Amino acid sequence: MHNPNRPYHRAEIDIEFNKVKAALHSEAVIRGEGVALFQDCYTGKTLRGGDLYDYEHIRSSEEVFMKYRDILTNEEIAKVVNCVDNVKVTLRSINQSKGKRRFEEWAKLTTVVNHDLCMKTALKNVERADKGIERAIKNLVKRVEI
Repeated sequence: MHNPNRPYHRAEIDIEFNKVKAALHSEAVIRGEGVALFQDCYTGKTLRGGDLYDYEHIRSSEEVFMKYRDILTNEEIAKVVNCVDNVKVTLRSINQSKGKRRFEEWAKLTTVVNHDLCMKTALKNVERADKGIERAIKNLVKRVEI
């Protein structure tokens, strides 16, 4: 039984996040022929190893945890939060500015201008994150039903 009132807890999320970050970094180093090569999920600009970037949960781990804690374990939530479509790379300044807020709340006109966001790229990545989270949930629910 899942405790729908349990408080937000990041331990399992962080363990899985570290695994995903390591895999993404390895892929980026191969792609960049020895130097990590990423595309910022909100600006669309190229980021290279040495740039000030962070790995970003497009939908925050806390938001996903709180939404699904009544039906998923902490370990399952960690898998969902860290699905490939929800973990991307962005400039550290953007990640710190956004914090755990939803992209839609954070991306006001001044934010778009101040951070040089590409709304087309950003919204495409937000949509992918939402679909990836939904897909991860469905896969977990299917396994439980079998």
